[in-house]
Amino acid sequence: MHKLLTALTLTAALSGCGILYKVDVYQGNLLDPEAVAQVKPGLTKRQVHSLLGTPSVEDPFHQSRWDYVSTISRRGAPMTVKNLTLTFDGDVLASVEGDYLEHDDLALYRHISKYGNLPKDKKKNR
Repeated sequence: MHKLLTALTLTAALSGCGILYKVDVYQGNLLDPEAVAQVKPGLTKRQVHSLLGTPSVEDPFHQSRWDYVSTISRRGAPMTVKNLTLTFDGDVLASVEGDYLEHDDLALYRHISKYGNLPKDKKKNR
């Protein structure tokens, strides 16, 4: 009986570990504020792709729309979703819409860079 009670207590104590610690999760496109500032109507799809990279969502039914989506889930805070939508007229960028907030991505870039999992910035030698 004592072993059963000890096993149950240990199981209950270890199952609570997931409640105490939750990992911050960043998904989607982390956009460089300098690159986003350069995106203007009139650019070609190739130029936009070289500035921002591959879009998160490239709908095969709507070839003229690219979505750059990012989500941030932090401990104790509601999930944040940002979406930058680019609309093309043929091969030329027609409009830029969305709730992209460059200071958020810059702060996130600085926060993540301390873990060393971002490419080195060739201009700044870091």
